Amino acid sequence: MSTTLRFTFLLLALILCGQAHSRIIIRQSPSSTSSSDLVSDGVHRLPEPTYLSLNPFSSGSESTCEQTYGFLPCTTTILGNLFLIIVYGYLMYLAATYLSGGSELLLEILGPGIVGGLFLPALGALPDAMLILVSGLSGSKETAQSQVAVGMGLLAGSTVMLLTVIWGTCVLVGKCDLEGGIAKDSKDTKGFSLTGSGVSTDIWTSYAARIMAVSVFPFLIVQLPQLLNSTSGRHLAVLIGLIVSFSLFVSYCLYQVFQPWVQKRRLDYVKHKHVISGILQHANALGRLLNEEGEPNIEVIKKLFQIIDENNNGFLSTHELRAWIIGIRFGEIDFDKNDAVEKLMKDFDTILNDLQIDEREFIAGITRWLNEAKRSGDISADPGHQKMNFLNDFHEHTKQEHDLLGMGNQSDEVVEGAAEAKWTTIKAVLMLMLGTAIAAVFADPLVDVVDNFSDATSIPTFFISFIALPVATNSSEAVSAIIFASRKKRRTASLTYSEIYGAVTMNNVLCLSVFLALVYVRGLTWDFSAEVLVILIVCIVMGLLGSFRTTFPLWTSFVAFLLYPFSIVLVYVLDYFFGWS
Repeated sequence: MSTTLRFTFLLLALILCGQAHSRIIIRQSPSSTSSSDLVSDGVHRLPEPTYLSLNPFSSGSESTCEQTYGFLPCTTTILGNLFLIIVYGYLMYLAATYLSGGSELLLEILGPGIVGGLFLPALGALPDAMLILVSGLSGSKETAQSQVAVGMGLLAGSTVMLLTVIWGTCVLVGKCDLEGGIAKDSKDTKGFSLTGSGVSTDIWTSYAARIMAVSVFPFLIVQLPQLLNSTSGRHLAVLIGLIVSFSLFVSYCLYQVFQPWVQKRRLDYVKHKHVISGILQHANALGRLLNEEGEPNIEVIKKLFQIIDENNNGFLSTHELRAWIIGIRFGEIDFDKNDAVEKLMKDFDTILNDLQIDEREFIAGITRWLNEAKRSGDISADPGHQKMNFLNDFHEHTKQEHDLLGMGNQSDEVVEGAAEAKWTTIKAVLMLMLGTAIAAVFADPLVDVVDNFSDATSIPTFFISFIALPVATNSSEAVSAIIFASRKKRRTASLTYSEIYGAVTMNNVLCLSVFLALVYVRGLTWDFSAEVLVILIVCIVMGLLGSFRTTFPLWTSFVAFLLYPFSIVLVYVLDYFFGWS
């Protein structure tokens, strides 16, 4: 059955359920029968057998519920509310799936720029933001204060689940053998070795983890009055936190816009350094480039100049530079030869600027390169410069930089042709509209059902929304991340964890902005110290772990897994034993 048919069937079932009515037949003793107890079919005097007693799952005969929009079903029973949570949760999962699929299609056609940086990140967080919004809009101020716990539970639960369960699962399914501190693509022979297998990411993923750690700053601002035991400044702190969180959201979107440009510039620079290291190693084979005092060996450099100068006119042209570069083996790193020649000409042609290099300019350029290589290499290990080891160090350093930056424009995905672009765009827009509509329509009923289920079971709404709702709203992101991680490649692992860190960042800036706006506009009380502490602990621990390392052995997944039950227990203890909230 297709997704559309399943959605139509569920919607029709909900509408029909909303019109259903029933009678409760209760066993009564003859002495207690009154006119108010009579039923229409005359069954009002029942014998002692109890098998006619119905509705054993009712939360109480006095309980009532209100239908959302006047026609969607509601119930006061535990099983009934559990069924509705599953149905509405599945509908929110469909919304998240449509939004995720439409975003990816639109990104494929329009590229990362404005659309990818500003529009799509917000859409990814839309289901969570919508649930948070409706949790504080409905009913009176007292009702909103009660239901807003659903929004905070979702916000905290979504963040914790992404950084613990999903993060750790991606390490398990994406693990490869670790050799030299780096995971080898598609090689998984060490089984479940805690230190011998794991995943590796690029440096941009570490930057994403640092941004995520910084994004918790608004939580600290809002929590500051409670840390100081001040009640007068809480409303102002909420306003300041709202301004800061929204500013961080805008800044993060701008970062997403310019990040591809920054990545390309950085990668081009590292590739140019690799060309320099290859040239120096090749030149050093002709003779030692440094003399006994560690200064450039001018005679060797002049000899190199004469070798490159094929027509012996005393100048090096772009044609001669290109022929020289083609003859050098640069290893496995690929680069544009024409671009490399252009950059070399800019490096050397600094005196006359006549698009050719004379001997004086060549000596000055090689000297600058040698000084840069000495700064990167370990000179102290070879004080006499007999082995020129610093050139090998410089070469290895540039290769590591390239690996950390990722593999450039390589991709595992197949991009559709231009002929399909128009249809793909229409399909993406329709998916985004449908996902937005489903999230907008069913967010309010889901919040109401969670509240009713809490009343029926006496389980706090926070824990229901903390555990159950993130499964629905983040399931598409979870499936996408796990599928990417299972390909067991460094590039896909980098994309996986960048997506996880990005989703948490959007929770901390966009979803928190919506939540704080609700609290400020409706004059609600900010009383979520335990929940904020859990978010801070998980974000900071996992943020630091991802910020300062690019390889994650298998044991790190168990650290992530343990943080999930720790978070639930911590909130419970702080709320119900220490009375924090």
